[in-house]
Amino acid sequence: MSGLFFALEGIDGSGKSTQLQLLAGRLEAAGIPCLTTREPTDGPIGQLLRQVLTRQLSCDSRVVAPLFAADRLDHILNAGTGVLQALERGITVLSDRYYFSSYAYQGVDLPLEQVVEINRPCADLLRPAATLFLDVDPDLALERIARNRAGTELFETKDRLARAREQFFRAFDREREREKVIIIPGGQSVEQVAEALWAAVRPFYNE
Repeated sequence: MSGLFFALEGIDGSGKSTQLQLLAGRLEAAGIPCLTTREPTDGPIGQLLRQVLTRQLSCDSRVVAPLFAADRLDHILNAGTGVLQALERGITVLSDRYYFSSYAYQGVDLPLEQVVEINRPCADLLRPAATLFLDVDPDLALERIARNRAGTELFETKDRLARAREQFFRAFDREREREKVIIIPGGQSVEQVAEALWAAVRPFYNE
């Protein structure tokens, strides 16, 4: 029996990393084996991407989307840690970032069509059972970022967060025939968001 793959998405500051861990705990408590992953990965390309996103390296934005796609292929196919291998063992996989992130963030600087095409091989290999999108206002997201981090990443300005949010919804609309997207209001309390996510995921295990 294959496992289920869920991607948690949202602009930075949406709280998806916290919610990923809470949801994983709920699944494990319900007797459902669960693995949490993230992108960029810990591999060589992922490490390079982190240096770009934290401004340790300067990189043209046109290069970042192909880097994300290359790192994502490793995320999916890696013989030791790949998502497909875990799914084949019946494990539910939760990822706090997947290919919609490249659509959103790189779509700020590149045509969305180009970014989608770069990511097409990854999408053909693996699509989530559902993308769970934590929707927050960019002002709240930026406030959370400033409160919780010592430094900001390349994309973390109010304008970029707002434009990234718009790009997510453009990507959702473009891929609506192939993707199941569940919008979760992310401006609520941590507990309320966690309950909404649990309510969204639980029906998949009754089908």
